[in-house]
Amino acid sequence: MTTARSLLIDATQRLTASGIESARTDAELLLCHVLDVSRARLLTVDELTREQRMRFEGLLSKRMSRYPLQHLTGLAPFRYLELDIGPGALVPRPETEVVVETAVRHLRTLPEGAHVLDLCSGAGPIAIAIATEVANCHVVAIEKYADAQQWGRRNAEKYATRIAEQGSVLTFVDGDVTDSAVYAPYAHSIDVVVSNPPYIPNGMVPRDPEVSMHDPKEALFGGADGMDVIRPLLDGAAYVLKDGGLLVIEHADVQGEAAGDAGVPAIVRAHADFEDVVDHNDLTARPRYTVARRMARA
Repeated sequence: MTTARSLLIDATQRLTASGIESARTDAELLLCHVLDVSRARLLTVDELTREQRMRFEGLLSKRMSRYPLQHLTGLAPFRYLELDIGPGALVPRPETEVVVETAVRHLRTLPEGAHVLDLCSGAGPIAIAIATEVANCHVVAIEKYADAQQWGRRNAEKYATRIAEQGSVLTFVDGDVTDSAVYAPYAHSIDVVVSNPPYIPNGMVPRDPEVSMHDPKEALFGGADGMDVIRPLLDGAAYVLKDGGLLVIEHADVQGEAAGDAGVPAIVRAHADFEDVVDHNDLTARPRYTVARRMARA
């Protein structure tokens, strides 16, 4: 008899040997996906059918080759969401959740009806999280690539009821954030600009094989120094933000204050339109995102 418990023990050992730190969790989530049960019920499954065992083995083999867990299950948890995800969109990651938390906390201090711009929105984790957590806000998510847009619109539809219950509005826009024309409709009208842009320098290899082998390159790499999207994005953010409006932008852990003039905080400070520039750590104490305010216009 093949029980869930015995399969999990074997799968955890094999995933650990493949270099996967979250081996037990990944094994459980894959088996939950195959059996269509919750993790709480998983160990109550006494016996699996041959078909279930074969399907689990197939998924396990892919995960051992560092195929993303989220692509195998089709789901990516993000804050209070469970987003649909697959090839063509950046897999949402926990470090971006603290970026959203900063934006949400600020928005909750503002009168209802605040306007938010999510730049390089991908599958929509930032935009949808804000629209489902902040009452009566207007969120515009701008994304250039069609594959990512498809996932974003699908997730927005998935959470349409929750967004409506908040009284919020979420709009997806096809646009290139390096093109100044994309910002024209929003001149001086935005309370918060938030972004997880491509920021990895072209020559750098991402730490995780799941990222380097499977995430779309256009969502990762930002030119020779990683700033090809960020520099024009700052110009656009300065144009659309109200006086005192907030900019929240994610960056690599090597692009914080320690990077000096090459880091995102320094580049934001060098921009004539921002002040109160502060860099922040993620939950692993790594430099992760920069927050700044739009200076008052003369």
